[in-house]
Amino acid sequence: MTAISNFEFKRPIWQIGIILTLGFWLSASLVLDWVIMPSLYLSGMMSQAGFTTAGYTIFWNFNRMELLSAAIVLTGALALSKTRYHWRIGSIVLSVLLLTIAMLDTYFLTPQMCAIGVQLNLFEAAAISSTMNLLHGSYWVLEIVKLVAGGTLLSWCWREQF
Repeated sequence: MTAISNFEFKRPIWQIGIILTLGFWLSASLVLDWVIMPSLYLSGMMSQAGFTTAGYTIFWNFNRMELLSAAIVLTGALALSKTRYHWRIGSIVLSVLLLTIAMLDTYFLTPQMCAIGVQLNLFEAAAISSTMNLLHGSYWVLEIVKLVAGGTLLSWCWREQF
């Protein structure tokens, strides 16, 4: 009574890893950008002194998760480019772009925004500077580029059948 299973994956394991990682990463980005941060803003937390610390803590953790996700996606794209002869070279370019965006968010934008947002004088009213508006604009541009690049890569991986 031996059963022989001929179950096999239709997709390579790296392709599945890229799909799952991009799905998790992009959905987490959308939840953070369109649910959590607007909720904090509308609840009035942005006008409180501890908002910068709370924001830095949230983004510190999220940025590290983004770096890990970008590394997994780039590794998967590189592995697939070596094992599949018809794998798109554009997937490596988009993966490098995603890693670059994650690094810019982690090591430039988040520390700069938190440094500008820290209120060092308790007697002054908190005001949003033009530099902070520029950094927020840069963040949103990078988020849009990340979502477009990640969505494109996810679409390519989903459609690719081996």
